[in-house]
Amino acid sequence: MDQVCEACGRIRERPRSAVCEHCGAAPEETAAEEAPSGPRSPAAGRPAPRRDRDEEGRARNARPRDGLGRPLPYGSPGVARQPEGVTRTPAQSLAEAQRLLDDGMPFHAHEVLEDAWKSAPEAERELWRGLAQLAVGLTHAARGNAVGGTALLDRGPAAIAPYADAAPHGIDIAGLTAWAGELTGRLTGSGAVPAAETAPRLRATGDKAGDQAGD
Repeated sequence: MDQVCEACGRIRERPRSAVCEHCGAAPEETAAEEAPSGPRSPAAGRPAPRRDRDEEGRARNARPRDGLGRPLPYGSPGVARQPEGVTRTPAQSLAEAQRLLDDGMPFHAHEVLEDAWKSAPEAERELWRGLAQLAVGLTHAARGNAVGGTALLDRGPAAIAPYADAAPHGIDIAGLTAWAGELTGRLTGSGAVPAAETAPRLRATGDKAGDQAGD
């Protein structure tokens, strides 16, 4: 049976992984995703986990989050999530994800890149998936989670590496790979890194196509 991440509400493709591949939440983070009130579990004697739904009835956690995607108590002011299922051109996806990265919100950038991954042609799906994983890796690093950051910063470059010889959309495969390796080397015992200052450039410097969000 499909297992849904209680932190982000998405179906986990690797249920046994240490972290959710969509939002990067670890089991100890999802354990706190219970509503303040609701039906009580007769076995545990505590409120049953709340399963939020979006307007189309799909599981999606509605708990407010901070700028790094960490869940806040229900009713707290938070940073709005990116709308799910938005269709963008590759240039629009890259421009929006870059804006969010530059603003220190890699979790939100990953949501944009995940939409691109899901709507991309089969030949490019692993590319966009890898970019989303890099954004989640930075999310972990900015939260101070070296283990989760290292895992995603290793996985992302492996996914984008096959595109290095003919990178589509001006994506800087070599630069992103070098960035991930450098950041991974800084994570051991270094604590949290500043998200905005550490954000990578998704496209090669001077790539004029990268400035055309309507491509």
